[in-house]
Amino acid sequence: MLDVRRMQVLRAVVSSGSVTAAAGFLGYTPSAVSQQVAALEKEAGTALLERVGRGVRPTPAGLLLTEHADIIGRQVAETEAALADLLAGRTGRLAVRYFATAGVPLMAPAIARMRAEHPRVQVELKLGEADDPLPEVREGRADLALVVRPRGEEPAGVRLVHLLDDPYRAVLPVGHPLAGERVVDLAALADEPWVGSERAGSCLDAQLDACAAAGFSPGFVVESEDHITAQGFVAAGLGVSLIPRLGLGAPHPGVVVRAVRGPEPLRIIYAAVRETASPQPALRGLLDALRDAAHAGP
Repeated sequence: MLDVRRMQVLRAVVSSGSVTAAAGFLGYTPSAVSQQVAALEKEAGTALLERVGRGVRPTPAGLLLTEHADIIGRQVAETEAALADLLAGRTGRLAVRYFATAGVPLMAPAIARMRAEHPRVQVELKLGEADDPLPEVREGRADLALVVRPRGEEPAGVRLVHLLDDPYRAVLPVGHPLAGERVVDLAALADEPWVGSERAGSCLDAQLDACAAAGFSPGFVVESEDHITAQGFVAAGLGVSLIPRLGLGAPHPGVVVRAVRGPEPLRIIYAAVRETASPQPALRGLLDALRDAAHAGP
């Protein structure tokens, strides 16, 4: 196998026309240069240089290796530049997972800012409502994911960065007896028919835990896995619902939205990153942008 470093020494000799000149350029002794060329000739199995007066010139084999050394040198320089860009955050790729209600208020402004700061970083942005994205983060298949988790949870291999607490609101049909209240006691909804607005998981658990703390278990009569449909069911008079503030958007004209107390249900939203993730500037920038979007509020 040919030694790439020795090929670069040969290239210097051919370019300068002499062993002595190449030694001065490389910072080697002439003897060291001659030894490197001799070792390369042994690897190649043929002579690479021939003497011409006081200088040297390449044999056909030496010229061939010099041309390839030049190509390799350019490729190494390009690789070093690409690596420097990657380490500086100028290039690279981020795989990001999010859930729908966090898209507009959190992810959209954060991605826009990150792209402005790191325009050559590619972002693979994927909506993931059904599956838990933490395994993807833990295994390095995703660089960041927005998740809802109980406060204080510490999943193995993942670091959770708190972004915001998203309170649930009571969504009632227009004309409901409690529609005139500014704040609704959760226990006052105990005997109501309920419209489900969440699929099984951390978001639904946040509702059920709050209801349990208020002393009841909600009686779901309609199941819905998206907040817009749930509002439509409530507007039709099928029941009441709890919907997180970020999921309300523009409320349906047939419903009223009220704050809840006793207790106030909350979704705790985090950005999840791998515990051993390399300190990519673009990833740090995205985290900072998400924090700022969270603090800016809906």
